[in-house]
Amino acid sequence: MQASNSPTIFRRLLLVTAYLGFISLGLPDTLIGVAWPSVRAFFGRQQSEIAWIFFGAGASYFVSGLLTGKLLKSFGIGILLAGSSLLVTASALGYAVAPIWILFAACALLHGLGSGAIDAGLNHYVANHFSARHMNWLHACYGIGATLGPLIMTSMLVSLGSWRAGYAAVGGLLLLLTGLFIYTRKLWDIPGETTSTTSETEDSVSMLGALQHAGVWAHVLLFFIYTGLEVTVGQWSFTVMTEARGMNKEAAGMWVTIYWASLATGRVVFGFIVERLGIDRLLRLSMLAALIGTGLFTANLPFSVGALALVGLGLASIYPCLMTRTPQRLGKARAAHAIGFQVSAAMIGAALFPSVCGWLAQSRGLEAVTLATVAMSAALLLIHEALLRLDRSLS
Repeated sequence: MQASNSPTIFRRLLLVTAYLGFISLGLPDTLIGVAWPSVRAFFGRQQSEIAWIFFGAGASYFVSGLLTGKLLKSFGIGILLAGSSLLVTASALGYAVAPIWILFAACALLHGLGSGAIDAGLNHYVANHFSARHMNWLHACYGIGATLGPLIMTSMLVSLGSWRAGYAAVGGLLLLLTGLFIYTRKLWDIPGETTSTTSETEDSVSMLGALQHAGVWAHVLLFFIYTGLEVTVGQWSFTVMTEARGMNKEAAGMWVTIYWASLATGRVVFGFIVERLGIDRLLRLSMLAALIGTGLFTANLPFSVGALALVGLGLASIYPCLMTRTPQRLGKARAAHAIGFQVSAAMIGAALFPSVCGWLAQSRGLEAVTLATVAMSAALLLIHEALLRLDRSLS
């Protein structure tokens, strides 16, 4: 039975599976932030060497995203999702059993290859078959997975003293999801769908035209910095709290979990109020909240760890709101290319900024990482304000 003619129950099954797929994206992404102190000690590595994980996953994620269009045409989305989920599962289980550092780091390549295709494939499917509301909630599901990841890893560290058990537990959950993707693989594809109706020449000209628009570059820069900030706070705050500030692992893991939970909750809640408040106003308030939150966390005042919740809420709406604003601001034709640039820039930022912070932590101390997050938050706000002024000048 084809997905387009399936009863409502099958469409709901696919939507639920898509939600679970985005939860699976978030689950393994946030494990290394909590596991890193233990992993680093086990393999005898330096702080800066976490860059191998970020760059490995980021580079393979980037490549996977670029190839997704061709893979969709060759295999269909059902097979692509099942195969990609299997790669992510293999990476998590590989992390759990890797006996030496080079094999542990190599698992990041599998992680990125699988996650990139799942991300692009599910975005493609939901954008073409479901409403914008479901698209917003799809991205909220990433936050749910990102929340559960630190919670699972922390519980394994506290109860069993094993980071390997944390990766194994997540690998088991991902294996179940892989089975669901395999079960539903024939329901996803609609014969005759194409991913593009333009020629290579038209694509090339349109791409060059998009790059000549100042707003495109502003959006690319915002996505580059935003993801760098989100991942840096999520991956480094546990190490800062435990190694620089002496907090116990259970409490630090709880605060990292709260950070990701705030991001997920914010995306659900802001989805209901964004139209009433206005996208640009919500973005301005969100970026201001992120700046205040990172400033409070850096100040290390009593109870300032609670600022991580404020940072999570501040960051929650930025990615989906900027993505929604792209076609409104740039036009649909230009946005078709701009969105691709933004996703690519986001992946680079997610790999680059946490890696640079590893070098900062090694050379300047862990508190330098918190100062870097303040700088990133301030840059977001300033660039967005400049973009709003550009809008007014063009109107």
